[in-house]
Amino acid sequence: MPHARFFPSIIRQFAAWVLALAASLMLAGAGFAQAAAPQPARGGPIIGSDKIAVALYADGAPTEGEEWMLALRFTPSASEWHGYWSNPGDAGQGMRLSLNLPPDWEVGEARYPVPKRLLISGLMNHIYEGPYTVLVPVVPGPSVKSFAGTQVEGTIEYLACTDEICVPQAAALTVQAGGDFARWRAAVAPLIDAKAQFAITGKTLRIAIPLPASVGLTDPHVFIANDRLVAYSAPQTFRRAGDVLVAEIPLDEYGTGKAATVSGILAFGEGSGVRFEAALGSVPVGGEVIAGAQNASVPPLWTLILGALVGGLLLNIMPCVFPILSLKAIALARAGESEAKARAEGLAYTAGVVLACVALGALLLALRAAGEQVGWAFQLQEPGVVVALLVLAAAITANFAGLFELPTISMSMGGERTGAFATGLLAAFVATPCTGPFMAAALGAALLLPVPQALLLFALLGLGLALPFLLLGFVPPLRRLLPKPGAWMERFRRIMAIPMGLTALALLWLTVQLGGRPFGLIALVLVVGVLLGLFVTGKLQRGGKLAWPAFGLVAAPFLAFAVIALPSVYEAKGAEAKASIHDPQTFSRDALAKARASGKPVFLWFTADWCVTCKVNEASSIERESVREAFVKAGVVPMVGDWTVRDPEITAFLTEQGAAGVPLYLWYAPGAASPQQLPQVLTPELLARQASGNR
Repeated sequence: MPHARFFPSIIRQFAAWVLALAASLMLAGAGFAQAAAPQPARGGPIIGSDKIAVALYADGAPTEGEEWMLALRFTPSASEWHGYWSNPGDAGQGMRLSLNLPPDWEVGEARYPVPKRLLISGLMNHIYEGPYTVLVPVVPGPSVKSFAGTQVEGTIEYLACTDEICVPQAAALTVQAGGDFARWRAAVAPLIDAKAQFAITGKTLRIAIPLPASVGLTDPHVFIANDRLVAYSAPQTFRRAGDVLVAEIPLDEYGTGKAATVSGILAFGEGSGVRFEAALGSVPVGGEVIAGAQNASVPPLWTLILGALVGGLLLNIMPCVFPILSLKAIALARAGESEAKARAEGLAYTAGVVLACVALGALLLALRAAGEQVGWAFQLQEPGVVVALLVLAAAITANFAGLFELPTISMSMGGERTGAFATGLLAAFVATPCTGPFMAAALGAALLLPVPQALLLFALLGLGLALPFLLLGFVPPLRRLLPKPGAWMERFRRIMAIPMGLTALALLWLTVQLGGRPFGLIALVLVVGVLLGLFVTGKLQRGGKLAWPAFGLVAAPFLAFAVIALPSVYEAKGAEAKASIHDPQTFSRDALAKARASGKPVFLWFTADWCVTCKVNEASSIERESVREAFVKAGVVPMVGDWTVRDPEITAFLTEQGAAGVPLYLWYAPGAASPQQLPQVLTPELLARQASGNR
């Protein structure tokens, strides 16, 4: 777990535990004081109910075998005081009620109105503001004949809090007649007739609640009664599958993650809601996202299709794709040799690109369905994958430089369909760490759509990336614009070894960023071993001898050493603050909330060391003295989220904004309800205008 996220989470949990423990001890102390002191008069306070008074009412007279309703009416002395639901959330205390009923009377579970959410310093509380009533159903037994309803007495302990302090409350109760039971019953969340179902998938609780599609949901939220099952402050996602509402809630990372049944209240917004009880069962997958964490509106499918296609096409000119242009350039030139070969290579290359994009998309969706917080280009957050890419980039560089030949899969010469297919696979895998214009909305929506539609968008992204090759294969006039094949191609091939070599150096640097210097050193030893093997292979090839067994003999010891040594020297690294002229704050939800509460504009950018577009934007636009001066004049609060290594909090936040990856640039104007998403290609003038517009 990244350290950047570990400590804040621990602090929040510790604070919640301390607050709950203190409240419990104070209430326990109150009970001890009650036992040691003379008892107050019937109905009088034990340690005080001056902050929130409570009274016990009965709805008529009890009858054997029929539900008899009691009501606890809570009335705060001032608007600043609030009470708690049965599950108070991260902090607080539910009520403790004791009634002197005969043993053959059955007391049911208390029924509550729909609570409200109160978020303070990352802690979510489930509260009631103003007067509220809790109903307690009772089914009298045969002894009701000798027990008058007016004889019901009891004690209650509960907690009254403001946003700053909490005061234990307790009182002795005596039932009284009266009360507005019709209104109190109407305020309580009713139990839905049909049974809900739940499933725990990975790190997420998924609940299917039968609810007609005609029921409006303005601000839905599920209050879970089970203690410490879910993360109370985590964003919730709601999907509509016909007359079933599917709620997805992250689990409490410190809980057991298990439950036999799940119950709670589904709040619709504006104080309305229903109570549900869920059994373990099947929960629909997919559906239309209607609210919650992933509340970015999903555009019409045709616009997403167009966005994926155009985004993939523009990806060919994005900075993060430049390292593989050397592979494409030679294949483009070779495509002019014959029409049949050009078409075959165009189709093979397209198949490779589309297959790689669909495979990456399917893996991404599968990991997210299993509860993993991953986003687009997640493969470059894995040190093992980066090491493999480093070795591959070094091998391609050696191939371009003429160190050895790959007669079967020749990526450099592009003369075989197998080579074109392999080039497409590699192009898509390496060229997709950054999202470009049009592409961001499509990929963000792909994480919200049903699986078939999501995979369609990934396939169209690949088609857009491969479209130049495909057009060259099937449009002869375009091929005639290319230079004729000749001896120049061999020279060009060797020149293209330079950008591929720079790519290998960039991957080596990224390896160090992900795993530490010893990890990078071992990876470099592996690369040297592979290159040594390829050098021997090339010598034998030029002599007309059997070459590839020699490569295995030379490279195998280096590979075995790396397999053993790399895991032992790997240093799990969290996001580290990079040098910046803005001295930005490190992103967290709490830090963002505090920055926005200051009344100043906030510029929040998400970046990663493996995202070339991010680094180009930072060098050309963000890290400029003119921008810093504009930010200082406007009082802008700069904040950065580094996604080089996997960070579940950042991934969840990106998803909320409808983004599948980085870069992402957000501008929070003072008092604005939601941020303005800036273009993915920045200019200093754009940032300066944003700042001047807030002065």
